Amino acid sequence: MLELMLCSMLTVFPDYLYRRYVQGKRIGREITLYTMWYELRWGITACLMLTLSLITLIFYFHPSTSNVTAVFRTVSVLPESGGRVAEVFVSMNQKVEAGQPLFRLDSSEQEAARESARRRIAEIDAETTVAQTELAAADGVIAQAQGAYQQSLDELETRTELRRRDPNSVAPREIERLQVAADGRKGAVDAAQSNKLTLETKISSLLPAQKASTEAALAQAQVELDKTLVRAGVAGTLQQFTLRPGDVVNPLLRPAGILVPAEAGKVALIAGFGQIEAQVLKVGMIAEATCMGKPYTIIPMVVTQVQDVIAAGQVRPTDQLVDIQQMAQPGTITVFLEPLFAGQLEGVPPGGSCIANAYTNNHDALADPNLSMSRWLFLHVVDTVGLVHAMILRLQAILLPIQTLVFGGH
Repeated sequence: MLELMLCSMLTVFPDYLYRRYVQGKRIGREITLYTMWYELRWGITACLMLTLSLITLIFYFHPSTSNVTAVFRTVSVLPESGGRVAEVFVSMNQKVEAGQPLFRLDSSEQEAARESARRRIAEIDAETTVAQTELAAADGVIAQAQGAYQQSLDELETRTELRRRDPNSVAPREIERLQVAADGRKGAVDAAQSNKLTLETKISSLLPAQKASTEAALAQAQVELDKTLVRAGVAGTLQQFTLRPGDVVNPLLRPAGILVPAEAGKVALIAGFGQIEAQVLKVGMIAEATCMGKPYTIIPMVVTQVQDVIAAGQVRPTDQLVDIQQMAQPGTITVFLEPLFAGQLEGVPPGGSCIANAYTNNHDALADPNLSMSRWLFLHVVDTVGLVHAMILRLQAILLPIQTLVFGGH
């Protein structure tokens, strides 16, 4: 309507002035409801053509969309393992800080595993003390075995010397018996030394390894015990949190609630523009938005990101071939809009709907000294008609509460 009014001032109105003051035709006489088309046909035709051209020019180079939302991400409140709730520390709609405890699961099994690991560590410490005592006793056993072995060697040497002097004084069988006894006591010495080496290896390697393994099991048990206390990952507000002691929660089937981060929906707006504006939308474009949750307010924005793919064309590998007819509805180009100044999205409810305009800026192109006159004039026209779109957005901001409250019946 605004474009039609502007174009009529440049076409229909001059045509009427010509008919009135040059040809002398007056409204109600020569110019009536029935003769208006014939008398003002040039102005009406030019007005329609100029209006269509202006609307096309405005909406192409200064795209607009009502598909704008303050999108935010929620965090599901889930334990890392399932279990029965033992304690609940917060309530629904309560604001929580990052790291604040939310609820605790029954930890009897985890506490038993931790206590078992602690007892096993104490048992290994006791085994180490006993092994050290056995190591001290092994030195005595070695000394005793070495003494018996030395005594056997001395007796064998004595009998051997006697037999060398007098072969009939000592029987050969006696010499063999003493030799066997000496060899046996030598084996006892080796066995005692091996037993000491085994104890040393047990004290220096086996028991420390068993203790380290048990300490790792204790640490794992402590980690599992810590998992039973669920904390808030980020600061925010708890929603749909109706958990009570005795409830069973499962990370796959039943979450405990939803945590809405404090900064949810206050960082950027996400807009979906038509595909025809794909060549116009660029990062750095200035934009404006007005939201239903913050009426009569124009929020200056800037395009920070333009998604280079359209979500409607995505394909997932399945056991069925995809029919392109299922993708017949065209998708939109996703654009991220951030406020030019911090805090301007305050008051816009997360998830709220908005209307946004993006404006093409040809300042850099107009600064080119080699720019032709026709191109220079066209770019000036493009930048100028952006004012019309800005006026339309402000009219929409004024009429939006009226349309919603009065005509919408809300």
